[in-house]
Amino acid sequence: GAQGRLCVPRNLLDMDTFSKSDPVVVLFVQGAGSSEWKEFGRTEVIDNTLNPDFVRKFVLDYYFEEKQNLRFDVAMGVTRVRGGCLFLTACAGVQDFLGQAFVALGEVIGSQRGRLERALTGVPGKRCGTILLLAEELSNCRDIVTMQLCANKLDKKDFFGKSDPFLVFYRSNEDGTFTICHKTEVVKNTLNPVWQPFTIPVRALCNGDYDRTVKIDVYDWDRDGSHDFIGEFATSYRELSRAQSQFTVYEVGAGRRAGGGAGGAAALSPPRPQVLNPRKKCKKKKYVNSGTVSGAGAGAAGGRRGAQPARPQVTLLSFSVESEFTFVDYIRGGTQLNFTVAIDFTASNGLPSQPTSLHYASPYQLSAYALALKAVGEIIQDYDSDKLFPAYGFGAKLPPDGKISHQFPLNNNAENPSCAGIDGVLECYLQSLRTVQLYGPTNFAPVINQVAGAAAQVTDGSQYHVLLIITDGVISDMLQTKEAIVSASALPMSIIIVGVGPAEFEAMEELDGDEVRVSSRGRYAERD
Repeated sequence: GAQGRLCVPRNLLDMDTFSKSDPVVVLFVQGAGSSEWKEFGRTEVIDNTLNPDFVRKFVLDYYFEEKQNLRFDVAMGVTRVRGGCLFLTACAGVQDFLGQAFVALGEVIGSQRGRLERALTGVPGKRCGTILLLAEELSNCRDIVTMQLCANKLDKKDFFGKSDPFLVFYRSNEDGTFTICHKTEVVKNTLNPVWQPFTIPVRALCNGDYDRTVKIDVYDWDRDGSHDFIGEFATSYRELSRAQSQFTVYEVGAGRRAGGGAGGAAALSPPRPQVLNPRKKCKKKKYVNSGTVSGAGAGAAGGRRGAQPARPQVTLLSFSVESEFTFVDYIRGGTQLNFTVAIDFTASNGLPSQPTSLHYASPYQLSAYALALKAVGEIIQDYDSDKLFPAYGFGAKLPPDGKISHQFPLNNNAENPSCAGIDGVLECYLQSLRTVQLYGPTNFAPVINQVAGAAAQVTDGSQYHVLLIITDGVISDMLQTKEAIVSASALPMSIIIVGVGPAEFEAMEELDGDEVRVSSRGRYAERD
């Protein structure tokens, strides 16, 4: 894959009356052979600036043999996207569109040093500025770092208070320039801030090159966006990692400043990692530094175990590394997938004997449910070693007494509900259609809890459960379903919900949890 690092629109239109614009960039991609644009992702909003450096990056898979068209829309911060077009919320007007640029991913990859600058257009009669796109191939490093820093005796920048410090991390590029990769939160009115712990992928920090320079700038936050520069220091992932066993000190001291952003200067290599302010160095002959950064854990350059700092400093309070494992890693490590199917047998699907029914199968065409089952099941079954799939129905009256069930085995064997392969599931599904009466309501919670109970029995990583629910519409037990999903989110299981037919599926989007985590009675799902 290639990481498209969109980070530096420049000289944007100023649409705010009393301040500068608050830009956000939305990336759209165009499918192969299609004219439709679909949103791929968006940056964070940066307040009050015409030259934003975005922390959030876009990671794209690059295919040499395909033309991959990209569109970058720049707008004011309060926006939403609908139908592949950029819309503005009620509190914004059409003048808040700041411009757009069209480019093929291959143009960025093939440009000199992987850097391509493109003019923004789209606002008649206005110069919209430019956008600089950078691309770099990602390393295979999947480690994730968690660290925490604090500082002591930083420069006082505010007239009526102290300072409102925050840190900006830059990774050095292959051409010696710098690109922003993280910002800490602002700690208000202090010269001795303690920032919250944060997590960052190693490849975002240094792309897996442990000796690549990492530059850290210290700023005093200002409401108008003209943040005051306090100083800077340089380090590397290798130096930072020593904080796991020793005490580290970085001084904020005299020296020259390396330019931030994608067009910055080459990496700093001071003999003692200092936070430097070159402007003060030029003006004041006796200037030494603007503080230091030190860290408890491991000794980076310039640190002495147990040393008491005589000057302002930043301290690395903690540093830890974890590996992020992929699906393939777990499968290769021996994790077994267990695939379970649950099919909607409620009356809203229509009589199976009628061509209008979603359960109707003609001699020439499978039913909508059978098509959905084959489409998903034939992919998942490749990862299930025994190819035995428990299969349930819900929302039907069962013979002989007409009792309503929300988790009846399709093979009519409660002790062993497994079917042999997807073809076996289809056979049992068709047999059930001939014996049960479609009824209702549409309850998901019972079958979710059934699979969650199985998943809870083995939590050592050797087993993972996937539940496929195929349904035609509105959920009757939404509160119970949300409770079941929240409880199951801590277990080794995933839930795939496939909707068939023309009904509205707003409830499914809520359960998806992409925008807002599913919650129940004050508890939130641990993952989406």
